[in-house]
Amino acid sequence: MIENSKRIVFKFGTNILRNEDGDISLAHLYSFIEDIAQLYKKEKEILIVTSGAVGLGAKKLGIDTSGSTTLKQAAASVGQPLLMSIWQDGFEKYGIKTAQILLTEEDFANRKKYLSLRLTLSKLLENGVIPIINQNDAVSPSELEHVCFSDNDKLSSIVASKLDADLLVMVSDIDGLYDKNPKEFDDAKLIKKVERVTPKIEALASGATLGGRGGMITKLIAAKVVTSSGLYAKIVNGKTPNIIKKVFDDEIGTTFIPNNTLSHKKRWIAYATNIMGSIIVNNGAKTAIIENQKSLLSIGIVNVQGTFQRGEIVSIFDEEGVEFARGISSYNSDDIEKIKGQHSDRITEILGYKFDDDVVIKDNLVLI
Repeated sequence: MIENSKRIVFKFGTNILRNEDGDISLAHLYSFIEDIAQLYKKEKEILIVTSGAVGLGAKKLGIDTSGSTTLKQAAASVGQPLLMSIWQDGFEKYGIKTAQILLTEEDFANRKKYLSLRLTLSKLLENGVIPIINQNDAVSPSELEHVCFSDNDKLSSIVASKLDADLLVMVSDIDGLYDKNPKEFDDAKLIKKVERVTPKIEALASGATLGGRGGMITKLIAAKVVTSSGLYAKIVNGKTPNIIKKVFDDEIGTTFIPNNTLSHKKRWIAYATNIMGSIIVNNGAKTAIIENQKSLLSIGIVNVQGTFQRGEIVSIFDEEGVEFARGISSYNSDDIEKIKGQHSDRITEILGYKFDDDVVIKDNLVLI
């Protein structure tokens, strides 16, 4: 049950932390800190994913960052220490220690780095520290250009799934998911519970709000990542007084119900890596993978796209162009091009060596 959640990730968007002038609303942010401190005293383990560095830095510098990755990086380098100091000073008033964690897509794409990061965050929580997490926009322009995790909604979902959290709370400027756009329709109704994020549910989302990189669609994608990892997700309105105290109330916001459980390795394959290439397979191979939970064999491969190495992540598509799985390739793209459509017993003859009978073994396959 959601009320029994012990490890909780809170994600705070740019718009919910700023006032109308574009400055950080200290009163608002400190109210979040006060309520989170109460959860902390109840022995909840808290992680915070916070936006706002670019906007805060742009305000400080008096610049317009729209359309310029370089200016956004500059603004982030100025805004991040300001943002962190606010969170740190606030929690210090309650005797709570914090740690700054800045991440790039490489921290998740590289499995060794990911495992090291996971260990570090776990140790911080064990020692009563609240990690304050943000994207490292100042040094990695790829996040600003929408690679891997394009916004902090996605980042927060990855952190929640990788750290075995029980609940992800996305604190936004809207009450939750509605059956239609509440800004356009007065009769729009709040959806209080979502059993599964389906294409029909995704169709209800609108675009990004002014000042932020995300929107409802990014929150739904985050909810899909979290629920498929066996966790709860929730969208709440940060403008509601004492909203943090109300996160366990079923009548507040939209709650997304867990619907699956993936292993740590398969979560990494499915959600937290850059896809290096694609393998197109025939219907026989697709059926074997989906219905019979088999590995991908070379005989079922029709085509290869992109350049990738052995051990890197690839998408697996059917001949209609629909991605249905992802996996770790046992061969590089050049080798797969040579052995595609061939029986596994011919791999040594064609390549002069064989790593495995399977191009992607079933333990390294995840259905999408």
